[in-house]
Parts: sequence; C-alpha cells; structure tokens
Amino acid sequence: MNITSSAFEKYRDEIIDVQKRLVAIPALSPDNDGDGEYEKSLEMTRILNEYGYDNVEVFNAPDERVSTKGRPNLVVRIKGKDSSRCLWILSHLDIVPAGEMKLWDSDPFELKVEQDRLIGRGTEDNHAGIIMSLFGLKYLKENNITPFCDVGLVFVADEECGSKYGLAWMVENTDLFKPDDLVLVPDSGTPSGADIQIAEKSILWIKFVLKGKQCHGSRPSLGINAMKAGAELITNLNSLYDKFSKSDDLYIPPTSTFEPTKKENNVPNVNTIPGEDVFYFDCRILPEYNVDDVTGYIQENVDKVVEKYGVSVDISYPQKVVAPAPTSRDSEIVDRLGKSINKVLKIEPNVIGIGGGTVASFFRRKGLPVAVWSKIDEVAHSPNEYVKFEDLYANSAILADLLAE
Repeated sequence: MNITSSAFEKYRDEIIDVQKRLVAIPALSPDNDGDGEYEKSLEMTRILNEYGYDNVEVFNAPDERVSTKGRPNLVVRIKGKDSSRCLWILSHLDIVPAGEMKLWDSDPFELKVEQDRLIGRGTEDNHAGIIMSLFGLKYLKENNITPFCDVGLVFVADEECGSKYGLAWMVENTDLFKPDDLVLVPDSGTPSGADIQIAEKSILWIKFVLKGKQCHGSRPSLGINAMKAGAELITNLNSLYDKFSKSDDLYIPPTSTFEPTKKENNVPNVNTIPGEDVFYFDCRILPEYNVDDVTGYIQENVDKVVEKYGVSVDISYPQKVVAPAPTSRDSEIVDRLGKSINKVLKIEPNVIGIGGGTVASFFRRKGLPVAVWSKIDEVAHSPNEYVKFEDLYANSAILADLLAE
C-alpha cells in the first residue's frame, strides 16, 4: 500500500483542535515553577478517549512537590498481528516555560494558526510526536490495516527536567518494556526528515555556588567579590574545549560542548558587591570520554579560583547522565523506519548521533533498540515555537507506513 503525506491533509482541522487543547495547558515541572502534568494528562486522556482508546492506564510517579503528589504517565496499547512484542511510541506531556514573553509575537499558550504552521509553546516539542501517534494510527484504522505487532503509546511526564518522574521511573517501576520490543521516540529531529538518531552524548549539568563576602561597592577591600570569582571561573572553563577536543562525525555537533547557561540573581542594587554568585553549565560529552575525568578537570579549575579569591565553591550536578551504547545501525527499528522514510519522503535516510540527550537513553540502558526521529524545523524551546502542517502530515504517513509493513 502506498501511503503518502497528502493522505493526511484531511485531518487538518482535527490536528488544529488537538494542538489548541494541548497548547492551552502549560504542563511545567516544579523545577520550572509549575505544578506538573496532571491537568494536561486529563485533557490527553479525553483526547485519547475521543479517538477510540478507552484503555488508558495511568502510572503516577510519586512527587511531593506537586499538588496531586504524583506525576502522571499515560499508556495505551493497541493490538496488532503479533502480540508477542510491541512497538512503543513515546512522547512527552511536559513543556519548557515560554521564556522572555517580549520575544513572542503571540500568546505562547494560545494556539496561533498562520498559513502553513501552528505556533505556540509545545507545538513542536512534543505535540508533534503526539500528533504523529494519533493520526498515523487513525489512518490505519480507517483503512482497516492492522499493525504488524502491538503498538504502545506512552505519554510521559518530566522529560524536560531529567525524566526522574517520567520514563526513568517507568523503566524501573513497571514491566511494560520487554527485550523483543521496538521503540520509536518522535521528539528530536531535523528539517529534512532524513536523520535517524541512534546515539547521544553524556549529559552533565553543573550548579556552581560561590560564596565570598558582601560589602559596599566603594570599599571592595572589605569584602570578597563572588561574582568576579565566578566570572573568572566561567572564562577559565572554556579550556574544557581544548582539554576534551576529540571529534566524531556521527554526532551533531561532532565535538563535546561546555557552555555556561543559567545565571541566578545576586544583589538587587548597583552599589553592593555580591557575596554569592550562582550559575550553571550545560555539558554534552562524547561517549569516549569518562565524565569523571571532566568533573576532575573542572575541580582543578575551581581550586585555582578558590585559592586566588578566597571564595568557597559548592558544586552539584542537577543532571549527570552517562551515555549508553548506541542503537545498532542494523536494528529492526532503524531498518523499518529508514525504509518508510525512503518511501514517503523519497530520500535516503541517514543515521546520526546528537549533541543533546534524549529519553531514548533509558531504553538503551535496558538493551532495547530505539530510534529517535521526526521531521521538524528544530525550533524547540525557542520563542514563537512552531510546527508545519506538511511535517505533521509526513510524520504521520511515515509512522503509518512503518506499522503497516
């Protein structure tokens, strides 16, 4: 059967409806000053019920920080020809905050339809994956096509903040995922749709808390400027690029990356020297490097700043994930997905590794073959985040073709 992207254009209004309902509910982690995914999980369950799935299971990961005391993870299983195994399609319910509102041209939590695209926070990351799941399967059902094996839809919490209450918890606390299963994660992707992600880098998030001594801005000798020490530490840590400089063309980008990111407020006024400075680094490290070697080198640089300025430095790691072994290029999920990409998009697929980490790492650690893929413009976390209709149609067509084989 020849499944084309154009066959999904008839779902345009339904796609708008689903996106509108999901965009309107900001599912933010407590780490991002939110109350979790509960309200969005209720709406997602209503949507699934409307599309004929009345067998939604809810797995709540305990989290005392949210009002419901749990983070919901939804699962639906659809029967295929071979029920001895399952092809899991994993999307996530949570989003990141809107960021600087002045950079948005519209309300990030009110869907805007603009010619060829849908605009709003979460439209790409990760509602595009949800749309693919719903409408790829809807097409098969309407055309009386039974998937080659069981299909499991998983909508997890906490993907944006480490997955402790999402997939990491699911993998450790349920027996859903079996050794013979296959996994597709339609989250990260590229505009061409050619790239199948089979590997990723280790993730190291670092929080630095430097403490000195606060004093008047006109009498710096009476204090210890924690911000000045922090600025020098940030500058010195740019040498991480030279110390860990190997390159691997499988990955995009091909080198490890070490970047300062979040900066917390210190003093509220200009004429006070700050006694505390707090900032973060986001490091993505090629698997060939030992993460402990990276942290050891960072500590050496911290020790130098401590000696020079007399500050104390507390280091913690909000996220420290060592990359698992890549999915084999010859695995069944990569082969099936590649053939469907070729049939629908008329292009040759390509396997890559990525700079960022994905939830796929939790599957890979369990030995499950997993491919991360979608056709998107890579505007996740950006102001005016969007997804194009043509990409939603293509993603859904490729999923339908993959399952129909």
